[in-house]
Amino acid sequence: MKSIRRCQHIITLFLSIFLVGIIVLIVKINREASFYMMNSDDRRLGMVYDRKGDVLFDGSGSGQYPDGYFIDVGNLIGDDKGQMENTLVAQNLDCLNNYSFSSGLVDKGGKAAIYTTLDHNANRAVYNAYMGAKGCAVAYNYKTGELLVCTSLPSLDVTRGYDNIANMESGTLISKVMYGTVPGSTQKVATVISALEIMGSEKLFSKTFNCSGSFINSEGKSIDCHQAWGHGDQNIQQAVENSCNPFFAQLIQDEDMPLDDIKKQYTKLGYAINGADMKYFDIDGIQCERASTTLTDSGDFVTQWGCIGQGDTLVSPMQLMMWQSAVANGTGKMTMPHIISQVTDVDGRVKKEADTKFSEQLFSASTASVVRQILKTNGANNYGWQVPGFDLGIKSGTAQVRDGAEENALLVGFVDDELHPIAFCVVLENKYSTPVSAEQILSVMLNSLCS
Repeated sequence: MKSIRRCQHIITLFLSIFLVGIIVLIVKINREASFYMMNSDDRRLGMVYDRKGDVLFDGSGSGQYPDGYFIDVGNLIGDDKGQMENTLVAQNLDCLNNYSFSSGLVDKGGKAAIYTTLDHNANRAVYNAYMGAKGCAVAYNYKTGELLVCTSLPSLDVTRGYDNIANMESGTLISKVMYGTVPGSTQKVATVISALEIMGSEKLFSKTFNCSGSFINSEGKSIDCHQAWGHGDQNIQQAVENSCNPFFAQLIQDEDMPLDDIKKQYTKLGYAINGADMKYFDIDGIQCERASTTLTDSGDFVTQWGCIGQGDTLVSPMQLMMWQSAVANGTGKMTMPHIISQVTDVDGRVKKEADTKFSEQLFSASTASVVRQILKTNGANNYGWQVPGFDLGIKSGTAQVRDGAEENALLVGFVDDELHPIAFCVVLENKYSTPVSAEQILSVMLNSLCS
């Protein structure tokens, strides 16, 4: 009798172990099946949509689209072919998994999708506004962080494949918005912020420097102005509006602007200084380069030139735009951008929703207020006829590239409008090679977003 009971206990134990093993196996298969399907030749991906439900990526390949339908966002959205890694699809493939072990929807077509904040119509309008020129443009809501426009040229329509990849123009497979570019005089916004943080508004506005067309710094090097005959005596407001290089060179060399303080403020703004490790910040998985520059001596040509926006200074259009948000929202904190507003799983359930996030304090609210007024005064005095219909805070820049053989045009700024709180950056490469201007591109972008 005892022998029978012992056998019953042993059998019960084995059955329990077997059942537990089956349960563990089922759970393991359920969890890992999706991974293996996503890495198989038979994977099924969901869709990517814009803010109005327009398709930006068709994971199933079931739709029919005109030639060039996705070209305005091609190098930002990307695809799953492995040619463009720093793109929305490549960095969020798991969100597009249209397979569930329990539901078996791989063949039926699931509802996995990424809903973005982008406006496809506005992106297309901006792309067309470039008229074949190269460059990039980005805009977002500086209150919520919703990325609205992110266009980079040249680009490609991912539905047409990569048969001619060897002949593609440089930059086709990346979104230039995410990578460092020479900022030109748009860099002067960061220098004004630094000056206000270091010496305060009253002292900065009390300073005047003379521009005779060039300035010989303490190193004996010449910092030239774009206006050969100079601007005469001017204060900080006039220097920003005139984008006067000699003024800013003298400001950097001024005794009230210690270099160590400039370094500290630039570091707070997010610069990698003097070869420090370049780090990226993340936008829904997409890596964006941080700004970098060289600051070694207040009287040094490279240091002064870097604070003016040339030299070794590189800043991504994304970061140039983000600094504008810290000015426009009046807090000194950047609104962090996001592209994904919502993600649904294979069964259509919402599994991720965006929220608004802010950076650490970059500069004081009082500095934000002063810079805001400087940029708005510049907008009112100089851009009302070029970009009509908008209350702009704005700064332009001309960046010398390719050893001075070409010049890029840049515009950074914001729209002071409660209904359309938009910050932006526009880059037009080799501006003398095209009939379009950065101001015209900006006008198209804002009208598309605000109509």
